[in-house]
Amino acid sequence: MTATLITKANKGLGYETARRLAEQGHTVYLGARSIDRGEAAAAELGARFVRLDVTDNASVEAAMHLIDEREGRFDVLVNNAGIGDLRAGGDGVTAASTLEQFDTNLVGVVRVTQATLPLLRKSENPVVVNVSSALGSFATVTDPESVQYRFRSIVYSATRAAISMVTVRYAQALPEIKINAVEPGLTSTDLIGNAMGQTAAEGAEAIARLATIGKDGPTGTFRERAGVLPW
Repeated sequence: MTATLITKANKGLGYETARRLAEQGHTVYLGARSIDRGEAAAAELGARFVRLDVTDNASVEAAMHLIDEREGRFDVLVNNAGIGDLRAGGDGVTAASTLEQFDTNLVGVVRVTQATLPLLRKSENPVVVNVSSALGSFATVTDPESVQYRFRSIVYSATRAAISMVTVRYAQALPEIKINAVEPGLTSTDLIGNAMGQTAAEGAEAIARLATIGKDGPTGTFRERAGVLPW
């Protein structure tokens, strides 16, 4: 059975991705900082809760130890945790908020990915999916016709652009693991105040699709439901 870890999976896109993969037969480890919310979400989905704060080394190491004891390896990592204000323009940017967003959105991805490598390398088909955004695509944010052009999220966009580089370089450095970034699409989650876009269930489709690629699947790409996105 495929063992899968999803960060920040107690709500939103992470939760709906966990639901989809559990329905496909994955043993899903639902990562969340809150024990109460994480255990409740895992019980609803038939998943397994693991406490995981992507900004804390000890928390990540403890989560890996738990999965190692139970599974001896795992097959799919979905780096879903992310924070930020998609509308924060020049006046809303501070050094403190910049450090906080990069710590979760970029350093958190590196921290978790590095910690999972020993277990992923024991899989016959290891896959990493980095949940990103078209707000990190230079092509989309400079296109006046795009939705992303209207969101002037300086720091959040910068963290997502950084994820693109991390994805490409990891894919080149670790050819035995398929590593891709995904744009779920504009989704009604707490990042945008649950105010617009598709449902989280719809957004999870693109994530789940990349999480279930076969041994001949792509690596080092940036994708959405419709296909490949420009960097």
